[in-house]
Amino acid sequence: MRAIMLHEPGDPANLEWTEVGDPVAGPGEVLVEVAATAVNRADLLQRRGKYAPPPGASDILGLECSGTIAELGEGVTGWQVGDEVCALLSGGGYAQRVAVPAGQLLPVPGEVELVAAAALPEVACTVWSNVVSLAHLAEGETLLVHGGAGGIGTHAIQVGKALGATVAVTAGSDERAEACRQLGADLAINYRTQDFAEVVRTELGGADVILDNMGAAYLERNLSALATGGRLVVIGMQGGTTTELNLGALIAKRASIAATTLRARPAEEKAAIVAEVRDQLWPLVEQNRVRPVIDQVLPLSRAADAHRMLEQGGVFGKLLLTAR
Repeated sequence: MRAIMLHEPGDPANLEWTEVGDPVAGPGEVLVEVAATAVNRADLLQRRGKYAPPPGASDILGLECSGTIAELGEGVTGWQVGDEVCALLSGGGYAQRVAVPAGQLLPVPGEVELVAAAALPEVACTVWSNVVSLAHLAEGETLLVHGGAGGIGTHAIQVGKALGATVAVTAGSDERAEACRQLGADLAINYRTQDFAEVVRTELGGADVILDNMGAAYLERNLSALATGGRLVVIGMQGGTTTELNLGALIAKRASIAATTLRARPAEEKAAIVAEVRDQLWPLVEQNRVRPVIDQVLPLSRAADAHRMLEQGGVFGKLLLTAR
């Protein structure tokens, strides 16, 4: 098969479309003929040598895919060769074939096309596990999402609205903020020209749940933006890893902070998240209340171009790479 290989960390030019050995479906796994994969910021970090795959995972980039089951490993039940699926991966998506634990498979939902389904697994599992399962976003509450125009952000907007929440987002330009409003955001804040904490407090009285991809740089303002009893969930560190925490402010609001990652979780935890997503979120996708948001679709051989596009900014939603 062919795959994108990274021979040394660095520039996107180091990504090479080349021949590699086929993966093998082990016990409890299926072999998927990949239709498409998606580009995530974790892929950019791995390419730069700053985010190694977990032990035992493929060195090939790619944290999600869609495709057709080509082979069942020993002990796999509930799936058949030829089933159209999408999958949460620990790596290996930038290839024509990938071996996937059966517990990380999802059926392609509703009227979603096979290629488009590659935009769903990573964002669906990230948003649902953090915003709903961990932070317990409830109907009538307010959700603040940082990076509203990105893959996770565009998905979180729709999930929040489907659950009956008021959704606020931050974005890097007026144009991107308006695109978030068109997707359903009730309040979209240009973080380059506005203080999001002040706007959220003034306009909405604070946020009950904040989904944050910035980390250290936003911690103080996130605490300021939280409502009493609010829950801050940190899923990224684009703004650094170390800062001071005002425990007095946290205690005064009876608020809580959690920080999570998805890729490094054990397979059984990922399977539990995938099962919850299939049971509770997939019906919303099948009703078209939550849909994949795709900026562009490129051939997998142009993975380097896709990395440059994501690094430069301006992508709204997801970038997909087709393997066929």
